[in-house]
Amino acid sequence: MRTTNAIGQYGEDLAARYLVDNGFTILDRNWRCAQGEIDIVARELQTLVVCEVKTRRGLNYGSPLESITYRKLSKLRQLVGLWLRQHDLRPGEIRIDIVAVLLPHRGGPSVDHVRGVA
Repeated sequence: MRTTNAIGQYGEDLAARYLVDNGFTILDRNWRCAQGEIDIVARELQTLVVCEVKTRRGLNYGSPLESITYRKLSKLRQLVGLWLRQHDLRPGEIRIDIVAVLLPHRGGPSVDHVRGVA
């Protein structure tokens, strides 16, 4: 389990770095409440962006993007409302993105950013 957690943390670190390098401002990471967790909350210009990060070491179980279910997206929408209430923010726009990180056995990691999935 520690290896899985370490891989997930490494993937989230890569995702955060990717977002910052592409003009996002990170507002929160690994925000937790009784209902669940948001991996990254960021701002891109005037848009609040909630990012779900999925990291995989290979494609044996499909791409990281394939692991995002309708149920997970529904949960993220609920968590966005809770995060906004806790932080007393009312952004003009809100978007949910997925950042998929693939850590192949050979070569460097790849980061795939899909905007506006929900």
